Amino acid sequence: MRQLILAASIVSLVSCATQPHTPSNAETNQMSQQTSVTESFHSLASTIWDDLSASHKTALPDMSPAALQARYDKHANWLEQLNAINVNQLSTQDRINHAMITYSLKNSVDEYRFNAHYMPLTAEGSFHSSLAFMPGYTRFESVQDYRDYISKLGTVERYMAQQTDWLRKAIDEGYTQPKAAMAGFEESILAYIVQNPEQSVYFDPFKQQPRFVDDATWNELQEQARAVIDNQIMPAYDDYFTFMVTEYLPSSRDSIGAYDLPNGKAFYKNRIEHYTTTDMTAEEIHEIGLAEVERIRAEMDDVIAESGFDGDFDEFVEFLRTDDQFYADTPEELLETAALVAKQMDGKLPGLFKTLPRKPYGIAPVPEEIAPKYTTGRYKGSNRADQAGYYWVNTYALDRRPLYQIPALTLHEAVPGHHLQNAIAGEMENVPEYRQQTYISAFGEGWGLYAEYLGLEAGFYQDPYSNFGRLSYEMWRAARLVVDTGMHAMGWSRERAIDFMASNTALSLHNVKTEIDRYITWPAQALSYKLGELKIKALREQAENELGSDFDLREFHDAILENGSVPLDVLEQHIKQWIAAQKSA
Repeated sequence: MRQLILAASIVSLVSCATQPHTPSNAETNQMSQQTSVTESFHSLASTIWDDLSASHKTALPDMSPAALQARYDKHANWLEQLNAINVNQLSTQDRINHAMITYSLKNSVDEYRFNAHYMPLTAEGSFHSSLAFMPGYTRFESVQDYRDYISKLGTVERYMAQQTDWLRKAIDEGYTQPKAAMAGFEESILAYIVQNPEQSVYFDPFKQQPRFVDDATWNELQEQARAVIDNQIMPAYDDYFTFMVTEYLPSSRDSIGAYDLPNGKAFYKNRIEHYTTTDMTAEEIHEIGLAEVERIRAEMDDVIAESGFDGDFDEFVEFLRTDDQFYADTPEELLETAALVAKQMDGKLPGLFKTLPRKPYGIAPVPEEIAPKYTTGRYKGSNRADQAGYYWVNTYALDRRPLYQIPALTLHEAVPGHHLQNAIAGEMENVPEYRQQTYISAFGEGWGLYAEYLGLEAGFYQDPYSNFGRLSYEMWRAARLVVDTGMHAMGWSRERAIDFMASNTALSLHNVKTEIDRYITWPAQALSYKLGELKIKALREQAENELGSDFDLREFHDAILENGSVPLDVLEQHIKQWIAAQKSA
């Protein structure tokens, strides 16, 4: 009897399970509304990204007042539409998509509101140096590609004149960059001025004839390129150099802080929000920086003691800055040292990550035209399938590029830092293009600094000097929190910032000054590194505590990187969901 009852119950359950569920009118309306919201968002986001990423194959963007105003009006309208979307009706991935496209569009709107077009330059360079990357990122696969490139070169003169007009307006309205930070800037313009057009970087695509171009056409293209470089581009650079020397630099402001710009306090607050993706105040960030400096300094003192050096911190730093054993004799030696570290880390990656990218990376020196005022190293990614990413190493002034800092620099810029993160993002599947290409500084630079720390777990920093180099780089990023907020919100002088950085890091004095000038002319960007790293480390600690022996470092790293470069609040939410899923599994 019990079996019959059980059998009947099973039949009843199966019968119920196999009966199709008929959605109620309310459920149908809800699903229809969600579909409508999703489709509307996808259409809007696609339109926005097409506009933000327009390729401009035959002409540089129009920078006239009317054009900028029209772009702002269009972007502001789109931003209102994005903000009106009920994100609770979007899928998890579409919520991330919404956060990413909103981030990019909001920055476009905010930069116009705060007159960023009045300052299209930093201590490292400006539109004149950015334009020089054009030959490298242009694809040449047909004769028409070369003709389009020459047409685009023909708009350089107009583009530079429009930018210069904004700089003149900046002088009149008090938006100039600080004089002290811009000293020597004109040399970076002079580096691109040549007498022979074939020596120009813009002629590089015409130095090797491709197979698909016949001799007559190739000679024609070369002649057209020579003409536009000689008759338009070089005069444009000459004019910009003259303007910089005779008008802009003499008129640059004496103060250094963003607070001294028109609406400067609101501008700096906005830049903090953009670069850190948080609502932290300058004062809060300053205090975090001071605490981190104190913590790292204690670790540095321990390493000095471990090295057996007979002296205090200042004497040890002076030893590192001046002893020949810590410096390369040739640019090739510096590059080879970086290449060896990079290749050694390549072999360690499978132990730290389950997912590795297909795209490789190369190592090259920072272009000599920009090297004197450029940072120590940088990663230059590429969205093109036929180009690798590149880890740039600054080989200018070798006596200021210590070898003991190469391991940390390499892990940050190449692997497991920027190249790994950017390449994985670029190879994400079933996501919009903007998810692959958007770079959020707090995430990307936070990951880069965290990658330096991973070198400890991967067995790098075997001697006290390289470990001190790692700590010096971490101290460098912690000190940024102090000096950036100090200069832009608290009235610090350039000299005070230089003294603070020089007395707490092992950076050469040249690097210290170069970095301080970078922070002065690029407010708040330097805050992203340490704050992003602290967030990633905090999330890792939370995962380790909650998962215990079930914590898998490789899976954690995959979870951090699998959505691309995202705002820190999005990352935090994602990792908390990942932890919950790991517990359930």
